[in-house]
Amino acid sequence: MAAAVEPGSVSTGVRSLFFMLTPNESSFETVEDVPQYVQQATPFFVGLMVLELVVGVLKTGAPVVTISDGLTSISAGMISRLPMLFMRGCELTGYMYVWDRYHLVELPWDSAWTWWLTFLGVDLGYYWVHRFAHEVAILWAAHQVHHSSEHYNLTTALRQSLTQQFASWVFYLPMALAIPPSVFAVHIQLNLLYQFWIHTELIRDLGPLEWVFNTPKHHRVHHGRNLYCIDKNYGGILIIWDRLFGTFAEETDRVVYGLVFPIKTFEILYVQFHYYWYLWTKSKTYKTISNKLSTFFKGPSWSPGKSRLGDHLEIPKVTGKEVAYDPSWPLHLQVYVVLHFLLVLRTYDVLFENKMMLSQLTILGMTGYILFTLTSLGFIMDQRPTAAVLEMLRCVVMVTLQRYGHVKPLLPSLAVPTEAFVSLSLLYWGLQSVSQLLRIKKKAV
Repeated sequence: MAAAVEPGSVSTGVRSLFFMLTPNESSFETVEDVPQYVQQATPFFVGLMVLELVVGVLKTGAPVVTISDGLTSISAGMISRLPMLFMRGCELTGYMYVWDRYHLVELPWDSAWTWWLTFLGVDLGYYWVHRFAHEVAILWAAHQVHHSSEHYNLTTALRQSLTQQFASWVFYLPMALAIPPSVFAVHIQLNLLYQFWIHTELIRDLGPLEWVFNTPKHHRVHHGRNLYCIDKNYGGILIIWDRLFGTFAEETDRVVYGLVFPIKTFEILYVQFHYYWYLWTKSKTYKTISNKLSTFFKGPSWSPGKSRLGDHLEIPKVTGKEVAYDPSWPLHLQVYVVLHFLLVLRTYDVLFENKMMLSQLTILGMTGYILFTLTSLGFIMDQRPTAAVLEMLRCVVMVTLQRYGHVKPLLPSLAVPTEAFVSLSLLYWGLQSVSQLLRIKKKAV
């Protein structure tokens, strides 16, 4: 059915972001035939982010995203996809396992009824994935990554968790008893893509569509730390699930974004994993096994003597005067961080393009380098005292990888300037580290 339509076309790419593909053009017989809609959408993500930035400046006179927060969000998105270098997505793998062994009936893959039933099933499954991610502390430890930005723009949509995918697949398994994996593989992607464009403040109200669909207005509430926003509006594409299950809230007061206790850092591994450590240390304060386990499997606000979901009595009151974490840092460092981020993004893309031709050891090494780079850039954005030494060591690794051809220039014509830039980066941070050590030694004397 879909053979007549070019999946990679501009029209298909744009419409896939808004769930505007028809059953006829997005139905496939096998999983192998299903396009990589998310991967193909990357240029459109970039285009919409640039458009939002331009419109935001024209409308408000100020950018809608800061360099440090935007790069942290994109970095989180990069990290969330790294497991795909080693395995197929958990959701599809688990689904196919159940389908192959336990499916009861086989609905026709080329039926519009199957397509629409899958649309509803995936969206309902997502509602419960999302709700459990807020109501079970160990799942919140993964999902909090997405809520950690104190800004709300299209880059926020990319701020995803490395670990959430290892639990979310369970919620879709009932569908595998009847719906072919190829149909599920389409909808799990389209459901995710739809949720990109709703992360913006520039679209205020969509009129009657607000009754049925999840929109920027509804999703702003979900990202708020105002008391009326907490644990509301879980829907993916449809908001009707929230209206049915009593978790809907209208946008009223100005939304203040982020975690109720902001983490105030751009260090990407801390953003990803800090809450797991918090739960572990919290559980150690309790003596009984029941309370220790409840720390992980009840709500994030739970403590002994409270209901399963706890309460919000300890949450700081939002005043509307909150200022997002945004440490001041020099312009030349901002330019430096952006350029090195583009270089590691290029390395990241090359790694995914060539993963089938690289050894597992090379993939592990390149993955480690990417994590090292994103961590070090986060230290610079935070203006940490140890940033100079860490970045010097990273530049040593980068020079080494460059000589083995693993660090590519943004364009082939920029090969020589890139080599010079990397060498100068190493020299700069080497001098910064020596200067810093001399200052420490002088203070010690």
